[in-house]
Amino acid sequence: MNKRVIHARKKDQLISNKQYLSLSFPLIIAGISTPLLGAVDTAVVGRLSDAAAIGGVAIGAVIFNTMYWLFGFLRVSTSGFTAQAFGAKDEDELKAAFIRPLLIAWLFGILFVLFQQPILSASLLVFGGTPAVLENAAMYFSIRIWGAPFLLTSYVMIGWLMGMGKVKLSLATQIGMNIINIVLDLVFVFLLDMGVQGVALATVIGEVFAVALGGWIILRTTKSSLLISKDKLLQSDKFREMLIVNRDHLLRTVCLLIMTGIFTASGARMGEEALAANAILLQIHYMIAYLIGGFANASSIFIGKAIGKGNRLEYIRTLQLSAKWGILSAGVLALMMLLFGKAIVPLFTDLIGIQQTTESYLFWMIIYPLTGFVGLMLEGIFSGATTISPVRNTIFLALLFYLVAIWLLPPIYHNHGVWFAFILFSLCRSVFLALYVPKLTSKSFPISSY
Repeated sequence: MNKRVIHARKKDQLISNKQYLSLSFPLIIAGISTPLLGAVDTAVVGRLSDAAAIGGVAIGAVIFNTMYWLFGFLRVSTSGFTAQAFGAKDEDELKAAFIRPLLIAWLFGILFVLFQQPILSASLLVFGGTPAVLENAAMYFSIRIWGAPFLLTSYVMIGWLMGMGKVKLSLATQIGMNIINIVLDLVFVFLLDMGVQGVALATVIGEVFAVALGGWIILRTTKSSLLISKDKLLQSDKFREMLIVNRDHLLRTVCLLIMTGIFTASGARMGEEALAANAILLQIHYMIAYLIGGFANASSIFIGKAIGKGNRLEYIRTLQLSAKWGILSAGVLALMMLLFGKAIVPLFTDLIGIQQTTESYLFWMIIYPLTGFVGLMLEGIFSGATTISPVRNTIFLALLFYLVAIWLLPPIYHNHGVWFAFILFSLCRSVFLALYVPKLTSKSFPISSY
């Protein structure tokens, strides 16, 4: 059989649009469950007709979103290493890809609880706000922090299931968490009149439930024991590689945390209504980012498996599908925000003044998916390849541009200047990371093979 026929057969076996979408859609649903926790909390407390409560929960939600972003590598890197081990059919490494990050999750989850007071004090100092807003934020934080060990553990569980392509099972874990959270939000706030405390407690219970359900799923679906020898678990080169990848993920997220913290603090200086409006738009932004992130996560899994198998054609096909569905999703989301953006805002609050303020900045959410989708999609590609240093470098460069913009623009354009700087950051992130793709390809496949 000649090489042309073999090449044609390999192309026929490559990922189809249907396969890509069948993995992407559950990941999209799974992805939006992360910001949905904060969005639901913001929406429920928005019915309390108290701008200080809305602002306090908004700041609290941003603290946890950014804090958990910091350790988002527990899901992302676990998924990448798992996909590569799964593609290479390495059973021992598959187990290690689960247990190594699990140890990190337990360590830092406990540290978050132990050092909750310094974390809270530093966060409130950065974000600022009126005394009433800060009091509500502190109340929300002091309860939600107890869910930290459980949420970080769920990141590892979900990342491991995703890396093996068991997306529906990982989806069940996240959907279960959100159903519990939403139901208890309504019960605690509207039936038991627990206010901000009820909103936070509902979220913690949902996070505990996610770990219980995820653990049960893993035990029921894993064919072999997860036990592994200490030598294999702590294998120096593999462990070092995981630490390097996680370090780069951490530094990347520190840059995002700095950007988001400065953004929130800048909005807080514009007054309570602007802060509440920005909080609502940030939740919408999270939903858009995680919707596109569903496609990015699918690309991450396919890229990891392609590299694990040493299949360059499958790798290139994943890049093509990522570009195609990234462009389509960004266009559709921008159009949806243009047509239905004003109908979304009342879902978060029934206060007319905050609704009107939010609507005046809504067009930035039309621009965001068009400027940010490339960076989001490519982060999935680089994560699947477990090559994170380019992501770290480009985020840092984007942050430098952002710092200049956030210094120059708000004094002139006020809250519009705050949002312009945010969009500039997203655009720089996309452009700079795209420049690294050829280098990633040559590193992953130094010699073309078919």
